[in-house]
Amino acid sequence: MDVGLPVPRPAAGFLIAGHGVRKVGFGLGGHGLAGGTEEFRHDGFHDGFRGGRPTAPTAPTAVGSRIDAGPFLAAGLLTPAAAMAAMGVMTVVGIVKRPNGLRARNDGYEYPLVLVVVAGALALTGPGRWSADHALALAPGRGFPGREFSDWEFPGRKGKEPVCANC
Repeated sequence: MDVGLPVPRPAAGFLIAGHGVRKVGFGLGGHGLAGGTEEFRHDGFHDGFRGGRPTAPTAPTAVGSRIDAGPFLAAGLLTPAAAMAAMGVMTVVGIVKRPNGLRARNDGYEYPLVLVVVAGALALTGPGRWSADHALALAPGRGFPGREFSDWEFPGRKGKEPVCANC
């Protein structure tokens, strides 16, 4: 599993970051922040938030979440938090695109759904051995430096039996 995780982690991370960069920049086919904000308005986020409540920071916040979460996910740094941020913002994208149906060719929610599923899988499996989390002893299953996951205390847990059957 450690050999396979370095493939989807950077792929998903860079796709998510690129999705954000496209909303604020002119690279990757984007139209700058004004174009990204207009796209948000077109998707129903009038004056910033969906439903027309007058708060303008939606576009920069959503874009910032993508741009921040992407490299963290790609590097495997703070993977659970990066994956949850990516899942949150891409879930909103999927909800907005849901009326268009599943297929991406019709501007549907297929692409955001795939990114949510991959980010969710990474949040559940952890970043793998070849990651910044592992190098810094932050990887799930390792606990904090000097403390293994199996040493953690859980309410109702008796003795030192493994937390999972495969440990």
